Amino acid sequence: MNKEREKIDELIKETLNQEEAKFYDELEEHNLMGKLGEVYKSKVGWLAIIMNVVHLVIFGLLIYCIVQFFGTNETNELIKWASAGFLCMIAMGMLKLYIWMQMDKNDILREMKRLELQVATLSSKLDD
Repeated sequence: MNKEREKIDELIKETLNQEEAKFYDELEEHNLMGKLGEVYKSKVGWLAIIMNVVHLVIFGLLIYCIVQFFGTNETNELIKWASAGFLCMIAMGMLKLYIWMQMDKNDILREMKRLELQVATLSSKLDD
């Protein structure tokens, strides 16, 4: 399957002019760090930065809850601190999920752009 994709990519690059080929190369798949960097460079990058700051604050609260949990002997206090710790972990998981969803959205948009470019290339071939 990967060899077929490479063949298709090469065929498309052959039919494109230099500017279109450069744009097509920019649509290549990135590694995990590249995808994460795209989240911070997008239109909602400021929101991702704020979410990371909130994530660090919640992590600090989780550490505080863990320290308080191990520092108490009363059952009611243990339940309260354990519940607060679980809420912190759930909130951290949801913040991470948002970032992963943004990465997935960027991947889908990149593939849509590749498809649009392929359709445009094919339609220009048919017009000739």
